[in-house]
Amino acid sequence: MNKRADTSVSLHPLIADRWSPRAFDNNALIPGEDLAAIFEAARWAPSAFNAQPWKFIVGLRGDENFNSITSVLVPFNQEWASRASALILTNVIGFREDGTVNQTAMYDTGLAVSLMTVEANHRGYDVHQMSGFDHAAAKSKFPLGAGIDPVTCIAIGKRTSPDSLSEEIKAREVAPRSRKPLDEIVNITW
Repeated sequence: MNKRADTSVSLHPLIADRWSPRAFDNNALIPGEDLAAIFEAARWAPSAFNAQPWKFIVGLRGDENFNSITSVLVPFNQEWASRASALILTNVIGFREDGTVNQTAMYDTGLAVSLMTVEANHRGYDVHQMSGFDHAAAKSKFPLGAGIDPVTCIAIGKRTSPDSLSEEIKAREVAPRSRKPLDEIVNITW
């Protein structure tokens, strides 16, 4: 199932074809080389003062990290995300090395995740970002230290038929994509 974006101008296929499916093939694996490339893309994301204020915890289906990340997801997300090939807990490092607040840490971390998503899509994987998880439980399961906080969970895997989903989740999966029009998010005249 493809859900190419109905864009107002032509975009690169990696952008136009990107969406966040929930139907993952629970038999698909991610080879180490592909996983390394996905994180290498994040490593080279731009960040203010090259702080790279992100830290990722990776779980591959069946391992301890995967099970721990799954356990902190809200039940709706547990139902489908447990079929992904990998789950990633994205954490933001909120302070610079000198102890001052890093005002752009969340922005920079978002850039890193964005480049991860593009690289994953380039390699034939789909990515779904999730805010639906227990942040306190995640921080408890993965004590990363002061000033490092969980911000999102990410599912990565190979897309499969939406028929593999419950009816509630399938309805979201097959719903048309939509976005706000450009004039609502950009203050410029073309």
